[in-house]
Amino acid sequence: MLQPAVFLDKDGTLLDDVPYNIDPSLMRLAPGARAALTLLASQPFALFVISNQSGVALGKFQRAALKDVEAKLASMFAECGATLAGAYWCPHHPDGSVAPYATACDCRKPAPGMLLRAAREHRLDLARSWFIGDILDDVEAGNRAGCRTILLDNGHETEWIEGPQRVPHARAADLHEAARIVAGSAEAALRSAPAGEEAAQ
Repeated sequence: MLQPAVFLDKDGTLLDDVPYNIDPSLMRLAPGARAALTLLASQPFALFVISNQSGVALGKFQRAALKDVEAKLASMFAECGATLAGAYWCPHHPDGSVAPYATACDCRKPAPGMLLRAAREHRLDLARSWFIGDILDDVEAGNRAGCRTILLDNGHETEWIEGPQRVPHARAADLHEAARIVAGSAEAALRSAPAGEEAAQ
């Protein structure tokens, strides 16, 4: 049986946005994130972090540094009673300077590659999954992967380049509000499942 997931953008959604940060000591949960993780831990979703990390291609840090970032994320999740099922990074950028990362790819958001890879590797049901992010590139990546999407209206989206794949299913002020939307949807699905099963018989 495939499991649903909640995919979380890292910088500006889960964590305070510190550009190109790989120092675990500077990683801080964004407003609402602690309560969100505690709530999501009680739900039937695997939790993943999905993040563009173009600093690798731009020569700002080594890809190996992301191992410490992932370890810190796992610790932060654990402190909230949650489990980090995985973190997926895109180290590429077409304007980068570091080979082999200075290239176009199918994983850099708004492409859905990281979500599709997570689904393959962890047997995830993308149709029952959610992607929560703070810009429309996150929304597009989630929609293209077949997820439901939530845009955080926290002021981080500044370009507002619109398109059919860039319309979120819901909006939220912060990650806790987004988590409540996800939890409410999951509970509604559980309530409706018995009636649906009876109708199918």
